Amino acid sequence: MAISRRTFFQAAGLGATAVTMSACATGGFGSAPTTTSSAPTTTTRPPAVPADWNKLRGQLAGKLVLPSDAGYDTAKLAYNPLFDSRKPAAVATVANAADVQRCVELAYASRIPIAARSGGHSYVGYSTPDSGLIVDLGGMASVDVKDGMATIGAGARLMDVYAGLANAGRCLPAGSCPTVGIGGLTLGGGVGVLTTKYGLTCDKLVSAQIVTGDGKLRTVSASQDPDLFWALRGGGGGNFGIVTSFTFQTEEAPQLAVFQLQFPDGSMADVLGGWQQFIGTAPDELWTTMGVSGGNPPTCRINGCFVGSTSDLNPLLDKLVAATGVQPTDRYALSKSYLDAMKYFGGCATYSTAQCAPSWNGNGVLKRESFTATSRVLAKPLSDTGKFAELMTGRGGMDVLLDSIGGAAARVGVTDTAFPHRGSLATAQIYQGSTAESARAAVNEVRDSLGSLIGDGAYVNYIDAGIKDWGTAYYGPNLPRLRKVAQQYDPDGVMSFAQSVAKA
Repeated sequence: MAISRRTFFQAAGLGATAVTMSACATGGFGSAPTTTSSAPTTTTRPPAVPADWNKLRGQLAGKLVLPSDAGYDTAKLAYNPLFDSRKPAAVATVANAADVQRCVELAYASRIPIAARSGGHSYVGYSTPDSGLIVDLGGMASVDVKDGMATIGAGARLMDVYAGLANAGRCLPAGSCPTVGIGGLTLGGGVGVLTTKYGLTCDKLVSAQIVTGDGKLRTVSASQDPDLFWALRGGGGGNFGIVTSFTFQTEEAPQLAVFQLQFPDGSMADVLGGWQQFIGTAPDELWTTMGVSGGNPPTCRINGCFVGSTSDLNPLLDKLVAATGVQPTDRYALSKSYLDAMKYFGGCATYSTAQCAPSWNGNGVLKRESFTATSRVLAKPLSDTGKFAELMTGRGGMDVLLDSIGGAAARVGVTDTAFPHRGSLATAQIYQGSTAESARAAVNEVRDSLGSLIGDGAYVNYIDAGIKDWGTAYYGPNLPRLRKVAQQYDPDGVMSFAQSVAKA
């Protein structure tokens, strides 16, 4: 059996690596690729000059596509057709870090918007800026594994990552949507199907190579530019530079079991009450997500992943069912290899790994999706689950997906990385499969009402242009430190956008 991608849709925030620029440092622009760990030097920024696209085209090992070029309409596409009307000035499909440096140089000099794109899943289209430069990292998608460490190009999509790791007998905790980019996912934190056992994606990050706004390629880690390294682990895309590659500590790929429990109509409040109590004491090996579908009445199911065998999983499912007090109408548990489990959660169980790739800018069969979405964070158990059931009554076509973030992820301190939602029960993704104005209004209404029930936190990888006090919602107590890092590496606000850290 397989589950729909919509049910397990976990898109990364900016679908891209973070992009910002600082003031020009001596020797940065126009130089060959260099690696340094020194802090940027602030200088007076010169007046803007027109973007010289012909010069940039000649400098790139990759490809530059302008609106007048064949292929532009395809090159600019993001995952969500909602942003098809955007008209970027150019799309640079970069081949290496030097290409990224040249793009940053142009953006700094011309003061045009710039955004990196890894998967293109941004919920508000920041990775497809009007009149700006898209730095498409899709050509930098290598996955190299050695001695338990994986160095992954920032343009790799999750299915590329999973396949590369599985071939080496390794795994990495990450999301479920196969076309999401590793860049945006990691930079926003990275909630996924192995979170409770192994932590967030960003918790496995050992180092990253990043082009900062002075055009230099820096390697950052706990010992090199530690503040910037801290910010890259949950600080969100669009703030600190263009990451060109990530190095992760991986785990041995385990045997997994996947499962689904479908519950009868009208039982959502009881199931939610039992689920939220159960996950607080569940073993790390068991990750669960509860999906609530709006309707008359709302319906619900619990899906998940277990590190181990089905024989060890089933007694835990018995306890979960007992906690809800409701017998499921359908129940199954299946043993899977690591790669097969990731394909299952991505809706690719019947496809080859090669097919489990985009059809719009690749050779796969997966399609784009039109949707409107936002998020909240379940900071603590709901005291009255019936109010949540009332909120979802009559809302056909809307899903709220509650992805647990306890276990190993909760044992990292709130301020140890930029991701602030340690100790919360779950993220809540509010998803409507439409881009109509009525869908936006409905999603906003549920977001605001749910906030009054579970708290005003939000997950930056489900970025939302309309959320109130978004800086605090995304980053909590980590916001002041993130502002300082952004000021250090982008003192001129070169890559400022509506919800960049510097504007929070």
